[in-house]
Amino acid sequence: MTNHAADLQNIYNQYHVLVYNVALNYVQNIEDAEEITQDVFVRVHHGLDKFDGKSTLKTWIYRIAINKSLDCLKHKNSRKRFFTFGSKSRNETEYLNMSNFEHPGVLLENKENAAILYGVINELPENQRTAFILSKLDGLSNPEIAAVMEVSVSSVESLLFRAKAALKEKLSKKFEEYRKKK
Repeated sequence: MTNHAADLQNIYNQYHVLVYNVALNYVQNIEDAEEITQDVFVRVHHGLDKFDGKSTLKTWIYRIAINKSLDCLKHKNSRKRFFTFGSKSRNETEYLNMSNFEHPGVLLENKENAAILYGVINELPENQRTAFILSKLDGLSNPEIAAVMEVSVSSVESLLFRAKAALKEKLSKKFEEYRKKK
């Protein structure tokens, strides 16, 4: 095994769970998270020689994982918009309308509530969503989030404050609607 291949294998062993979890927190779909994980390590493989060391390897890999996850979401959203305006076969309509929330860390009886929570998280602006996911779901500290997002710690604090306020408001509206239905 060459040195580069050994390095890549060590990096994969150390970070593949982190990358998978980041992707899963964004896309809430096992297949998409696995595909994003593969894409991230292809990118790491191609970019390892160019990695400049200005940030930690972990931070660099986090950035790649977040960007690939956001790209996946943008691609899915553009596909949904295309099908809205284009012709749809019966299967495409069913595929686009079915709920594909399948986070393995969520117990079956909690899936409906978790789907609502993740749906609301997904409505946050991109930077607030990233800060929230890194903080509350991945457990990073504010300085670590600042490094990943390439912003100041005070910006992270502000993003988290706004994200929590928006989530509180959106969730209270969701549960108000839910109570009215019962």
